[in-house]
Amino acid sequence: MHRFYIPPEDWNRDQLVLRDGEAHHARDVLRMKAGERAVLFNGHGREITAELTEAGKTEVAFRRLQETETPPLRCRINLGQAMPKGKNMDLIVQKAVEIGAAEIAPLISERTIVDLDAKEAEQKRLKWQQVAVEAAKQCGQNWLPAVRTPQTLKDFFSQTATFDLRLIGSLQPDAVHLKKILADYVEQRGERPKTILMMVGPEGDFTPAELALAKSHGCLPITLGPIILRVETAAIYCLSVLSYELM
Repeated sequence: MHRFYIPPEDWNRDQLVLRDGEAHHARDVLRMKAGERAVLFNGHGREITAELTEAGKTEVAFRRLQETETPPLRCRINLGQAMPKGKNMDLIVQKAVEIGAAEIAPLISERTIVDLDAKEAEQKRLKWQQVAVEAAKQCGQNWLPAVRTPQTLKDFFSQTATFDLRLIGSLQPDAVHLKKILADYVEQRGERPKTILMMVGPEGDFTPAELALAKSHGCLPITLGPIILRVETAAIYCLSVLSYELM
């Protein structure tokens, strides 16, 4: 059954309407007709199986049949990802949605080979948010992570929320295995963390100054093993391990 996204601000369980790109996809690409069924979700855990009632020029309307609610994952994992070159950020966003990341924060690091002005940064955010929507539609994820506007590490740390645990992937000799950090956390707190920030660097890793900045904001360096991973592999690896351990 096809899945469509309705933003939370437009979500009305008694008047379900697709607009813009979602309406175009249902009406013109899939050529859905009255009586056909689809699944609609709002990215905040709500999902409705609905029947198409009218496919207009600007809107496609549905009638609610069955509604369910998906509880949030036990641990909220936010990914702080230094922007890689090429289209690898698209892949990272896609996989982060599939694995269950709660938020994705693209970071402009000293080794990021990208120079963005405010308009370009917002365009990137909108593009990646749409990548996240498409990934959620395809994998059945009813909790849609927000993609933040690209920003420097300094700005990111000045605006970031409070986390139970902050981690940063590191190639430096002081990096510790994640299992030890989690074991120490449970020993000290008596429970597993419920909110985590996971930071992943660019090609060549974060600079020593950036690592020092992250540590000053409570980030603990973790090792990703003896093999140096590509940026997109490192992001998927970190999110997968955290998901396995904590969700």
